[in-house]
Amino acid sequence: MTSEDYFKINENELMEYFDYSGFSGKLKLRFKFVKTWVLHSMAYSSPLPNWIISFQRMRGVKIGKNCHFSPYVQIDLLYPDQITIENNVSIGTNCIIFAHANMPTNMKLKNNAYPRKIKPVHIKSGAIIGPGTIITAGVTIGKNALTAVGSVVTQDVPDSCVAAGNPARVIKKIDE
Repeated sequence: MTSEDYFKINENELMEYFDYSGFSGKLKLRFKFVKTWVLHSMAYSSPLPNWIISFQRMRGVKIGKNCHFSPYVQIDLLYPDQITIENNVSIGTNCIIFAHANMPTNMKLKNNAYPRKIKPVHIKSGAIIGPGTIITAGVTIGKNALTAVGSVVTQDVPDSCVAAGNPARVIKKIDE
């Protein structure tokens, strides 16, 4: 297979997900990603938390009130509408939040063990996401939970807990 074949396969998967078809569907898909890329780029490098949040909301990320985002936060480029961030959440610099995973060029893995996975991410009220944290598809970060610097969160973090490491594990329950 050529790289052009992989591009077509992935494009077809995206068109199916967004319920697009034909030439007009391809144009809609490409416009959608140009728009999300421009808004993401503006949010990514903005020094102002309010601007970051506004640009991410324009992309479709659901963000509550009184949140703080540091610069250089990456939120899923393909499925921003699958990310929900409740009120009073703080996200540190260089965090990455993914709502999807896929193996775009290894067809053996893609067809057998690792097909495209799209699952929502939910960050509940009062959570603090430490700098450099990576949150993967399908994860819920509990109310008033904290992820330590550089954690890779692959499983849910319960309410009022501290998670740390790669993969992140609960290391402490926070007394309320």
